[in-house]
Amino acid sequence: MPTELQGRKIAFLATDGVEKVELEEPRAAVQDAGGQVELLSVNSGEIAARNHDLEPAGTFAVDRVVGDARVDEFDALVIPGGTVNADKLRLDESAVAFVRDFVLAGKPVAAICHGPWVLVEADVVKNRTLTSYPSLRTDLRNAGATVVDQQVCIDGNLITSRSPKDLAAFCQAITDQFATTPAHT
Repeated sequence: MPTELQGRKIAFLATDGVEKVELEEPRAAVQDAGGQVELLSVNSGEIAARNHDLEPAGTFAVDRVVGDARVDEFDALVIPGGTVNADKLRLDESAVAFVRDFVLAGKPVAAICHGPWVLVEADVVKNRTLTSYPSLRTDLRNAGATVVDQQVCIDGNLITSRSPKDLAAFCQAITDQFATTPAHT
């Protein structure tokens, strides 16, 4: 078993409406590389996943409420997409503050599809280069970002990707980038 993420703890931040594959595949990639994963959400219990935003796709158990988590407990953060997920996250003050603090701490933050909406709300995209699902690109530009149309974009500690079709490249990018970050102590 690969161990490039051994000793690293990765936070995943999601809520109801998360796109199932955008949580499952990156989480599996991190775990397969030896990383420890914790699912944070705005509420305790379970979150309802979706396929293509509309079809119910089961649930995921929440490990902890984001308001009870601290940035210094984690080495990296992943924000899966799902239109409803991202919209609910960007309306939650504790989720937005956690993302903002994570980016400002210089730790890797990865967001796919609609996930970058939370980065916009956290006011951390100005003068950064990102990619996202096409419908978010105007929002990113209006928040001061440069937008590119590519599978994965890495700008410093921000890793962004467009959609589920780019999951293989996104998963490879996050495991590679997270492996270069020293594990927290």
